[in-house]
Amino acid sequence: MLTLAVRDAEDQVGEQQVAAGPAVAHLLPADICRRHHVLPVEFNDGVITAVAPEGIDPKAEAEIREQTGFETRWLIGETAEIDLAIEQLFTGNGQAEPFDRVEFSADDLLKSGLVLAPQLGDMLASRGLVTEEQLSAALAEQERTGDRVGEILVHGGAVEELALLRVLSEQLDLPMADLSKFDEAKAPLDAVPEAVQRRYGCVVFAADMETVYVAVPNILDSDVEAEIARSSGRKVEQFLAPRNEIESLLRRINREAYSQYARYNLRENHPESSAHLVVTGGQKAGLIAGVLVLAAFLVWQFTTTVTVIFALLSVMYALTSLYKLMAGYSALEHRYLMDTSPATLQAMDERDLPMYTILVPLFKEAEVIPYLVAGIESLDYPKTKLDVRLLCEEDDPETLEAILSLDLPPHFNPIVVPASQPQTKPKACNYGLLGAKGEYVVIYDAEDRPDPEQLKKAVLMFEAGDDSIACIQAKLNFFNQQTNMLTRWFSIEYSMLFDLVLPGLDARHDPIPLGGTSNHIKLSELVEVGGWDPYNVTEDADLGVRLHQAGYRTTMMDSTTYEEANTNLGSWVRQRSRWIKGYIQTWLVYMRNPFQLLSSVGFKAFMSFQLLIGGTFIFLINPFFWFLTTLFALTQAGFIEKLFPGWVYYLAAALLFLGNFTFMYLGLAAAARRGDDRLVPYALFFPFYWGLMSIAAWKGFSQLFTNPFYWEKTEHGIDLQGGAEGKAKPTPARGVVG
Repeated sequence: MLTLAVRDAEDQVGEQQVAAGPAVAHLLPADICRRHHVLPVEFNDGVITAVAPEGIDPKAEAEIREQTGFETRWLIGETAEIDLAIEQLFTGNGQAEPFDRVEFSADDLLKSGLVLAPQLGDMLASRGLVTEEQLSAALAEQERTGDRVGEILVHGGAVEELALLRVLSEQLDLPMADLSKFDEAKAPLDAVPEAVQRRYGCVVFAADMETVYVAVPNILDSDVEAEIARSSGRKVEQFLAPRNEIESLLRRINREAYSQYARYNLRENHPESSAHLVVTGGQKAGLIAGVLVLAAFLVWQFTTTVTVIFALLSVMYALTSLYKLMAGYSALEHRYLMDTSPATLQAMDERDLPMYTILVPLFKEAEVIPYLVAGIESLDYPKTKLDVRLLCEEDDPETLEAILSLDLPPHFNPIVVPASQPQTKPKACNYGLLGAKGEYVVIYDAEDRPDPEQLKKAVLMFEAGDDSIACIQAKLNFFNQQTNMLTRWFSIEYSMLFDLVLPGLDARHDPIPLGGTSNHIKLSELVEVGGWDPYNVTEDADLGVRLHQAGYRTTMMDSTTYEEANTNLGSWVRQRSRWIKGYIQTWLVYMRNPFQLLSSVGFKAFMSFQLLIGGTFIFLINPFFWFLTTLFALTQAGFIEKLFPGWVYYLAAALLFLGNFTFMYLGLAAAARRGDDRLVPYALFFPFYWGLMSIAAWKGFSQLFTNPFYWEKTEHGIDLQGGAEGKAKPTPARGVVG
């Protein structure tokens, strides 16, 4: 560190001493400093303080302003002393001496991002690491987004992160650390609390009696450095390392603790909301008592008892159908929370956009990785403000290898989820949530093709809404809907749900069971309610109910994510059986204490829960009615007629017509509302699809007793190569800015 004797050019006060260091000196290129005998010594609040000889050359001031865009405050010094300091701080190609230490405010350095960036860019260009065109494009993006040029170049694929860190290492005079092969067993576990390291994106990899050695992706803010020093009781020595390597080491060090969190956080902190028990002791006792009472009535009055049961089931069927019809009608007058038209999106200031975390749980998805990357890269959102977490299971090396082979930029972070039970999507999401950098979190599935403007739309809606809105659900549909009859029916079902029923629930302010993907959630509220339930195989529906129970709202977004519909019956049955099993799980969880649920959400939301989530049981009941109807039509069996006396018969017949009419009507209306005219005729045959749903329902229901937490894997990538309307095309993983 050097000191210079100077006086203020304006105040003409007495002589004073100022410190000059390499990091501040490099706010200007060496040739400008030498040519004008100028040396920057401080940067604060957008003003450069520089030392120059008496009689400052106006050209120097103009060139500095042109180079940096900032005003200059002048100190007067001796020419010979200034030149000597310049030569000591700059060598060769204008690089800092390797042993100079940075001893100035880290706050000033962080505030000086726009000043450092052109100098850093010049250093990268002079070494042939980036082209002038790439640098110009990065500067233009910096003007639009406010991000640092170095990060823009790295995230855009113009320069490797390690190459950038080597230049920063010289510029900031910070050493580098290679963490890729570091033995996590050697890391000091108690030197600094894990929560502090995770909060600030750093990792302590060594410590002695006086110093903790911390790997950081960029120089620490002075307040952060001070907090780490306080928590450790030692001074802090910083080393530069890639951001993802830092998080990877932190995860390896805390592997068991993170895995325990992913599995048990909700179960330990909110046990009443966890599906780790299929049924509680109280529910078992109630079920046994109910069976015994029913058996007694069947022995005493068999025909009357069965007649009453059929009548009650018919009423339940009617109420469920009417509720969905009412929700569909409410959707016709539904208005979205915020105008997200192209003009509104165009007017957004990208400098104000928050960091956004994208969780992508993956298992056996190696074939679709290029499509996944293309879909995320097509999002209209600054890459430097994306935190994309690709969650790979430990026993799936093929998918991890497919990811690593693409040489992805650092906003893609491959995270290996330790093998443990239950092996479910929500457990992987909980694991990936640790260390998430975004203000908002969204889940995308491997085959998803989200609307490119979806993240910006979500930000607009969160900012427009009040604090009660914690989640925004986008619509879902399929890009391969015309593949066969099954995909057409599947598309109609999704159109019914996401274009009519859920918007209708939104209009009524009823609980919204989330879709499995494209739900955008405030990170703080998500952590508050305990994250996802790793034991619930429809963690999305469960979270929607839990958010509502906690007093938060979910609203719908006018944006569609396209998925791949199952094209073969076996895969479709596996997916829908898991969905129905999870809905039954969710109903059982919240009906452990129905009076508490009623008290927390109110009668209106309570009935919505019963008719929408509890209405899933209809799929189990349907086959009995269909069987008895068919048997009576073929045999005119008298005992069936006794089970359906006049009033029950006419009620059941009316409800058969009403139920089928409701679902066919909703299917027709949803297809027409979405503009999928080619699907409209297939809605007339929807009762056959409902028959398939009953097969899936019984499969899922039986698994509640044999394998309740088993996650039925849906195979993706079957229809990506042919007839995939609206899908994004794979693009090279690393591109260049501009």
